[in-house]
Amino acid sequence: MAAIGDKLGADIITAMKAREADKLTTLRMVKAALKSKEIDKREPLTDAEEQSILTTLLKQRRESVDQFTKGGRPELAAKEEVEIVLIEAYMPKAASEDDVRRIVMGAIEHMTKDASGVRPGPRDMGPTMNVVRQWILADGIRADGKMVSEMVKAELAKG
Repeated sequence: MAAIGDKLGADIITAMKAREADKLTTLRMVKAALKSKEIDKREPLTDAEEQSILTTLLKQRRESVDQFTKGGRPELAAKEEVEIVLIEAYMPKAASEDDVRRIVMGAIEHMTKDASGVRPGPRDMGPTMNVVRQWILADGIRADGKMVSEMVKAELAKG
């Protein structure tokens, strides 16, 4: 495993020594998810693949929080919230709205130059999102997909 896996292993040992059972359980679950994917792939995971797995785990936890809150189980929702905080510690820094807006504007400008000066419109949402995603990955940051999508849609609507 790459950097995330190494840090995770060290934190598991620290949690064991400190006898932090809840933290240890969460960290072991994350390590198991990474190891499972590595075994399926039959080769070490890249940093991007590890981040993708953590993103999936975070998304699952957030959905669980919503379900537990709606179901009147605040104690279970609180447990999931703690897991979210622990998992997010292994993710790269989240992009601010300004960072995302800068990337979106740059991507649209880039696509305008490629399309012989024609600015992309609302029908070009898919290709624009692909360019924006690639630029976000290249910058090594993470951004909420929903926020990115809404920002791209708003900019393309300006025509």
